[in-house]
Amino acid sequence: MRRTVTLSALAAVLAATAAGSALAVGSTANSAPEQAPADRARQQRGTLLDRVPERGVLRVCTTGDYRPFSHRDPKSGAYTGIDIKMAGDLAKSLDAKPKYVPTTWATLVDDLAAGRCDVGMGGVSVTLARARKASFSEPYLTDGKTPIVRCEDKDKYRTLEEIDRSGVRVVVNPGGTNEQFARAHIKQATLTVHPDNTTIFDEIIAGRADVMMTDASETRYQSAIHPELCAVHPDEPFSFSEKAYVLPRGDAQFKEYVDQWVHLATHDGTYKKYEDEWMKR
Repeated sequence: MRRTVTLSALAAVLAATAAGSALAVGSTANSAPEQAPADRARQQRGTLLDRVPERGVLRVCTTGDYRPFSHRDPKSGAYTGIDIKMAGDLAKSLDAKPKYVPTTWATLVDDLAAGRCDVGMGGVSVTLARARKASFSEPYLTDGKTPIVRCEDKDKYRTLEEIDRSGVRVVVNPGGTNEQFARAHIKQATLTVHPDNTTIFDEIIAGRADVMMTDASETRYQSAIHPELCAVHPDEPFSFSEKAYVLPRGDAQFKEYVDQWVHLATHDGTYKKYEDEWMKR
């Protein structure tokens, strides 16, 4: 009788232990964060740090409408700019050649997340909204929004209060941080969205608009090539932002490599050399 009771008790303990283990496993599985399908697929394909050298091509999403960083010639289709040079440098470091994939400011991050390219380049500002869909490299430039105007008006539009007044005509390009900033701060002035970022500054020169607020780096470049235009306090912009390269989520090895490449390029003179080539034009 005692042996029968002991065996029954042992069986009960083992059953309880097994049930507890199953519950613990189930609880752990349920509490683990779910990976997005795109992230799981990317991990299954391996890291871009291996795949880019294997295919010999680095696919670069770029808008081609943002000098001095990325400009596509409408006639030849050729790309030029600081970040185009940087893309060539990154590709070379990976034993590959760059292939430029056209995109827009509104679709750049989605194109990258969908796997249409390996990296997004061309003066891209770091934002939290973009960071929800993609990763960013180490920043290579500190920037911020500031006005660019006709030089005779450079003392009229120094503050947001002076710009956001009835009768002032503000122009902006669509889909990016310029439009977001303008819509957040322009309530009284007339805000016009100009679809072509390559000709938007002609609107100010021609007198069809008074002000554009864009990144200080762009105002410096545009005022250098258009003597009619002046950048307003580019060293003290209205906002703070950083520019970096956009990378796929979930590829830690590739991000670590690009971070190291950016760090070296911004400290060994590589980036400055490409920047000087454009800013001295």
